[in-house]
Amino acid sequence: MSEENRNNTAVEHEYGADQIQILEGLEAVRKRPGMYIGTTSSRGLHHLVYEIVDNAVDEALAGFCDTIDVTINEDNSITVIDNGRGIPVGINHKAGIPAVEVVFTILHAGGKFGGGGYKVSGGLHGVGASVVNALSNWLEVEICQGGKVYKQRYERGHVCYALKEIGTCPMEKTGTKVTFLPDDTIFTETTVYDFDVLKRRLREMAFLTKGLRIILRDNRTEEETSLEGGSVVDSAAAEAMSTEHEKKQISELLQRAQEDAMEAGASAEAMTSEETSASADTANDSEAFADAFATSEESTKAHTGGKIGKIHTITLENGKKQKVVEFYYEGGIKEFVAYLNKSKEPLYENILYFEGEKNNVYVEVSFQHNDSYNESVFSFVNNINTPEGGTHLQGFRNAITKTFNDYARSAKLLKDSEPNLSGEDIREGLTAIVSVKIEDPQFEGQTKQKLGNSEARGAVDNIVSEQLTYFLEQNPQIAKSICEKSILAQRAREAARKARDLTRRKTALDTMALPGKLADCSDKDPKNCEIYIVEGDSAGGSAKTARSRATQAILPLRGKILNVEKARLDKIYANAEIKAMITAFGTGIHEDFDISKLRYNKIILMTDADVDGFQIRTLILTMLYRLTPTLIDKGYVYIAESPLFEITTKKRTYFAYTEKEKTEILATLEGEKYTLQRSKGLGENEADMMALTTMNPETRRLIQVTAAGIEETAKMFDILLGDDLQGRKDFIAEYGSEYLELADIS
Repeated sequence: MSEENRNNTAVEHEYGADQIQILEGLEAVRKRPGMYIGTTSSRGLHHLVYEIVDNAVDEALAGFCDTIDVTINEDNSITVIDNGRGIPVGINHKAGIPAVEVVFTILHAGGKFGGGGYKVSGGLHGVGASVVNALSNWLEVEICQGGKVYKQRYERGHVCYALKEIGTCPMEKTGTKVTFLPDDTIFTETTVYDFDVLKRRLREMAFLTKGLRIILRDNRTEEETSLEGGSVVDSAAAEAMSTEHEKKQISELLQRAQEDAMEAGASAEAMTSEETSASADTANDSEAFADAFATSEESTKAHTGGKIGKIHTITLENGKKQKVVEFYYEGGIKEFVAYLNKSKEPLYENILYFEGEKNNVYVEVSFQHNDSYNESVFSFVNNINTPEGGTHLQGFRNAITKTFNDYARSAKLLKDSEPNLSGEDIREGLTAIVSVKIEDPQFEGQTKQKLGNSEARGAVDNIVSEQLTYFLEQNPQIAKSICEKSILAQRAREAARKARDLTRRKTALDTMALPGKLADCSDKDPKNCEIYIVEGDSAGGSAKTARSRATQAILPLRGKILNVEKARLDKIYANAEIKAMITAFGTGIHEDFDISKLRYNKIILMTDADVDGFQIRTLILTMLYRLTPTLIDKGYVYIAESPLFEITTKKRTYFAYTEKEKTEILATLEGEKYTLQRSKGLGENEADMMALTTMNPETRRLIQVTAAGIEETAKMFDILLGDDLQGRKDFIAEYGSEYLELADIS
């Protein structure tokens, strides 16, 4: 290295006292937003809403709030109104400024640090409100308290003016109204909110907080709700779906659902859908602010039409339309379980519910078995979802395993010579919600994925064991039906164990254990490799020709795979196509799953853009979600988009992936002669076209598969592949056009 280069390097990497930067106020949040909300993608954008709603829910948990109203405004700003106590407006003597200003401008400030404001809370302990403020173009807060209405405005975290009194309200009316517009310099991917994403989260919050009414409104026009990337169909796309091709496919889907229903002895009546509209008043200005805190059921129904959980449209006084959905569940998590089991056949009518408090841990548990073979157990701490479980989930599993085994022994349903039922056996077909409220939750990691409090395990175990034992003694028929199903699961598990052993690879380098039809890649570094799951041998042949042999593997599937939604593990392991995929991935499934053994960085599903292709894709996604959910959670699963149209002129060839894109391309040709060819899918594509449009990393389009939400994803698979035939018909009738337009069922 030359002397000059050494001097330059020394300057560039100088590390002294002056290199230590101090970020004032909320600068740190704007500098590193991902540290506080995880990402600045669409997921992070929606997280801003959750933070403000969480604060309102904390008021509900404390017993001071029963209504939360969330509105997506026309400019994609968000308004959240609650009828809690209202953020304090008095001067915080330590900071010398009003308490509300402390909450929105100072990190780690709030009533959640043991100061008596909240016993339990689900927020980020003083981070949430200030982070939302820091990441917004502007934020306004209005507070109704003590017969007065107060207001303050911030822009990108900075105070615009001191807290001021702007009006009066009835003395008995209290609450907080927060309106914010996300900063488009932070959220560069999109600043457009997805109504359905917010709906799923708010429904979950309402289930977890019994007696809390949450209302979601959308004041935007249809064009304003179109997300970047096409995740919502706009009016032009909807018109494009009037083509005969799409009509034919929807008709075919409906016919298949009708045949399913007839085979099951269901009614063959035609489906009808009813769109209801109502009129209602809304008030968004400061003068009418207090009216937004009406808490009576009658008043709320006047605003929403009183349709719990149903999206409908109301007409405002100004003549504009507003999309509205309301959530209110007096039964709390019992209704949550009923909702999750709606498309399934319950094993018994009762939905079990246990609650109690031990060691300062408040426990709520509700569950019901159904006739499926999949376990759906979801856990929460202070209304925060813990997808990786933790001590509270351990306590629940310990309790039901021990209690059901004790009962099976005492009732002679298990012989002395027979082994105990495993927890997996007992949880087959179980839908359960485990929710705890704890004063000082300790999570493993910043993302709150897993609870670590040891006292939670004992509290849940003790309460569930005691109350479940009593229930089983009082309801022997229910107890017997659960135990008998568990015994059948035990026998199937043993058969599955024997079959599973046949699928296990001896070593990572033992290619003899790989499926014979797999065309593997030569590179052995998983980071560089990807596998295409291809529908049919013909498409597989084209894909093998088009691939990069070094980094792209091809696994062709023959026809439809087993529907794992309706099959036990022994049948799953016996299915040749599923076994081939499990073996190729290298991870194993269920308790054998090991992400470190994954042989590919991307798992890409490549099926035809027709009804059969969509069904095969859904079956594969169901398999991945049920058997290897971590692959989806960690972002390893993708869907390859294949162009639907090839448009050729004298000068060049265009590829259109949707009807909308085709229309846009044709509009640019300005009278040029062209030929238009529609492709059914991969099987009709030549290798060179497949390489260009579907497999070349530089030109292809991939859609990353994500789970929409815990309850929504499970329910979707129930609808598409479960036993709810009428629900499947209704879904196809309502959403068939949208799904075909997007050519994406992820």
